[in-house]
Amino acid sequence: MSDDNKLETEPRTSFGKGAARKIRAAGKVPAVLYGHGTEPKHLTLDAHQVFLLVRRSNAILDLQIEGQSQLALVKDVQRNPVMQGIQSIEHLDLLIVQRGEKVIVDVPVHLEGESAPGTINNLEETAISIEVDALSIPDSIVVSIEGLEEGAHVLAGDIQLPAGATLVSEPDTLVVGIMVPAAPALDDEAPEGDVVPSGEASQQTDAE
Repeated sequence: MSDDNKLETEPRTSFGKGAARKIRAAGKVPAVLYGHGTEPKHLTLDAHQVFLLVRRSNAILDLQIEGQSQLALVKDVQRNPVMQGIQSIEHLDLLIVQRGEKVIVDVPVHLEGESAPGTINNLEETAISIEVDALSIPDSIVVSIEGLEEGAHVLAGDIQLPAGATLVSEPDTLVVGIMVPAAPALDDEAPEGDVVPSGEASQQTDAE
């Protein structure tokens, strides 16, 4: 575990929207830590460190709580959609994990390579669920589509997982499909109204 994941914590004793705003205004982020049959602990964390760490999905934090180290998995990040950067993070849900423990997480799918010429890929699932050691969660699951022809499908069960990981998603879940893009439809419909040949239009003008 890298020291970069180490976070000092403070107990949170005030609650409600007003208290949460004051915490964020002070450069902190409110969080709740739960799991393993323990009572939830309400904490505050440094907002800058949190912002850097949660850019990675399924981040593991090394929380320093009253002089003790506790590993925690970031289960949920509540964000303010109208704010940017550090100020966008409003709250964290953290799950207690132990060394050697396996956890179930959704890991992003990353496509690698190019399918056959003239085809495109349709990513049906942006993430798949796996069970893996808490300290060995991959940043992404790589799926190669190199050279795949039209009609090829990659199912969750076809994907090679990292060592020690097992698939939780249904094996027949379609992850990627290869297809040829449809040709643009031709507009064969006649334009609205009667079209009068230019010669006829000239004759009509002369007759009037």
